[in-house]
Amino acid sequence: MRWWWAVAALLVAATAELAVGRGVDWPQLDAVEQRILVELRLPRLVTALLAGAGLGAAGLLMQAVLRNPLAAPELTGVNPGAVLGVLAGIQVGLVPADSAPGALVAALTGGTLGGTLMWLLARRRAPAEVAAYGLLGSAALAGVTTLLLAYEPSRFGNALRWLVGTVEGRVWAHVQTAWPWLAAALVVAWLCSAALGVLAAGDGHAAALGLAPRRARAVGIALAVALAAGAVALAGALAFVGLVVPHVARAMCGADLRRAVPAAALLGATAVVGADVLAQVLTVAVQSGSAGQRLGVPAGAVTALLGAVALVVVARRSSHVEVS
Repeated sequence: MRWWWAVAALLVAATAELAVGRGVDWPQLDAVEQRILVELRLPRLVTALLAGAGLGAAGLLMQAVLRNPLAAPELTGVNPGAVLGVLAGIQVGLVPADSAPGALVAALTGGTLGGTLMWLLARRRAPAEVAAYGLLGSAALAGVTTLLLAYEPSRFGNALRWLVGTVEGRVWAHVQTAWPWLAAALVVAWLCSAALGVLAAGDGHAAALGLAPRRARAVGIALAVALAAGAVALAGALAFVGLVVPHVARAMCGADLRRAVPAAALLGATAVVGADVLAQVLTVAVQSGSAGQRLGVPAGAVTALLGAVALVVVARRSSHVEVS
């Protein structure tokens, strides 16, 4: 029954994504509005679906293999590294400002370096402690990004896209570059979910069943990096999706990653689509004069605000359970 509710929520959010916002006047569509729907609205929807699915699954894998409920792409150096990779590629001229393949390669490179930095800082620590060192690495990478932006801000007119995260302005060319990568990574993650679920129960348990813990953990982190970096290359650093969504997925499906991985992808897609719907509603609501026309609320701002609230609720419930 919970699956039906989750699918229904996604369908409602997807319908609203196509219906709200500017440029389309339902129910009568002229030729221009039909073109807007096909060339702008639909790729925007698919972008939100892919980015949300990638971040949701990436966060779930990280929390499982690191056995830390606070592990997430934005707190383990992956998302900040991916953003830094894209901006650094633009700075040195290796990545054109709106190149979809270039952004994907740069994000993967930066995300891998960010994840490697986390691993180097915490390579001899317990898996549950890795996220704390990942937070240190994330702060360092964010500092480098800030210095890069301050050094030559005129080169980064669209830096907000990568720093906050938005699905606005994505067209089919961006989707065509990212969807094979994200789809393949999601399939591989699901195929590996049984083994990674064994690892989540503990290194000793995994070793007793014949699974090499270090190798399995490296595979899980590599898949999480691939998913998170692909999502960042498509939509920027959408905060809290990879942190909050896995908790909801486990509440819905339990600890079995074979069910939780597709659930996290489904819920992540729903979260980002719903956040973008709310962002478009807020954009229309605040429009007034020329300033309002230039203002567009990014989906990443909505996920950051709602994710922070959700995280506080989860933390308070956890503290109540511990007290009782």
